[in-house]
Amino acid sequence: MKVGLKWKVSFIIISLVAIGGLFWKPSVDFPNTGDFLGQENIVGSDVAWILAAAGLVLLMTPGLSFFYGGMVGKKNMISTMLQSFIALGVISILWIVVGFSLSFGDSIGFEINGEHYGIIGNPFTYPFFNHVSVYPHKTMASTIPFILFALFQMKFAVITPALITGSFAERVRFISYLLFMVLFSLFIYTPLCHMVWHPEGLLNKFFGVKDFAGGTVVHMSAGFAALAGAIVLGNRKNPHHEPSNIPYVILGTGMLWFGWFGFNAGSALSANATAAIAFGTTTIASASAMMTWIFFDRINGRKVSALGACIGAVVGLVAITPGCGFVTIQESLFIGFISAIVSNLMLNWKALKKIDDTLDVFACHGVGGIMGMILTAIFAHGENASLLHGGIGVFTHHMIALVLVSLFTFFGSLLLYKITNRIITLRVSEESENMGLDMSQHEESLKW
Repeated sequence: MKVGLKWKVSFIIISLVAIGGLFWKPSVDFPNTGDFLGQENIVGSDVAWILAAAGLVLLMTPGLSFFYGGMVGKKNMISTMLQSFIALGVISILWIVVGFSLSFGDSIGFEINGEHYGIIGNPFTYPFFNHVSVYPHKTMASTIPFILFALFQMKFAVITPALITGSFAERVRFISYLLFMVLFSLFIYTPLCHMVWHPEGLLNKFFGVKDFAGGTVVHMSAGFAALAGAIVLGNRKNPHHEPSNIPYVILGTGMLWFGWFGFNAGSALSANATAAIAFGTTTIASASAMMTWIFFDRINGRKVSALGACIGAVVGLVAITPGCGFVTIQESLFIGFISAIVSNLMLNWKALKKIDDTLDVFACHGVGGIMGMILTAIFAHGENASLLHGGIGVFTHHMIALVLVSLFTFFGSLLLYKITNRIITLRVSEESENMGLDMSQHEESLKW
């Protein structure tokens, strides 16, 4: 079989990265100097919890592969699952080399009235995890080793591009997807992550955006990138398919729900009361959304389905993510309820149906993230923290930020798809699509 130049270049890149790491001299940051605190500031219980939480968030990516894989047709199950799973390899390496620096490195941005506002991190702050200390960072993670914070954040970076894959399932070339994943992570995810979660970030410091665990950074960015991807790749030749394995969807939903406790409660970065609140609001919002979804389906003349219950549960998880540490258990009930209704209406909206978003990523993750951001700006507790707590300015800033993030992620992703397509054609041939991506891309097939 003839091996194309793109595969040879890919192998050369991973070879250079792997060998280059041997020649990168690690530096040791001493405690109580610069940005770091002493070892006496490390809290053992916090370390234990964030280690566990990082493992839980990692589990979400294989959970997503089961969730998506069970929804597509039989001849595309393996390829769809691999598109999620491979992010564990691609993004983990990218994060070590430059992704963490771009997300949490020294702010590069501009000044307004003497105040600095960051757009993206300096790529030379932590290249190859250089200067990622075993001591706590003064502002970003003051009770756990900074390297643990970096690894915890890596799992968020991993799952974000994996979420996008559901929109162009059954018709994208694998190597093109790998390239797009890298470009998306570098030019969409890392600046958005920096602007929302870095202390000097523009959306954090100037707009006061509250995103406890990634409703904006992860779900809105993935949702709008998914919408752009569905538009660029166009409709499938045969857009109608039967889900190949509903039990896989249920299994994937369970793994996602389980991992989401690390995603949300872990974002407290401590074993404290906020983590406990986030743990509770996460499961209640998901439960509320799941039940709302199946009842709403039924009163609209649709059958109660396992697929609907699973989609509803995930929508609730998405919607509560930005506000999970800021709202009460009672409010999370409503957040799950109203988000499920809005996402259900969007999923069944005829105008949106004309766009072949294979697994309705935008209607679930994009709309769920939007709902979460809006509802956080309404309900978040604290003085002047939200619309209901005297913070009309905060609410207004959230709405402005919502529009800016939507435009940035949609049009930025649209541009990246165009660039990717110019370098390597995104869509498989009609023959390959009819054959199924499992065989045409990977020469593998299900045996049952």
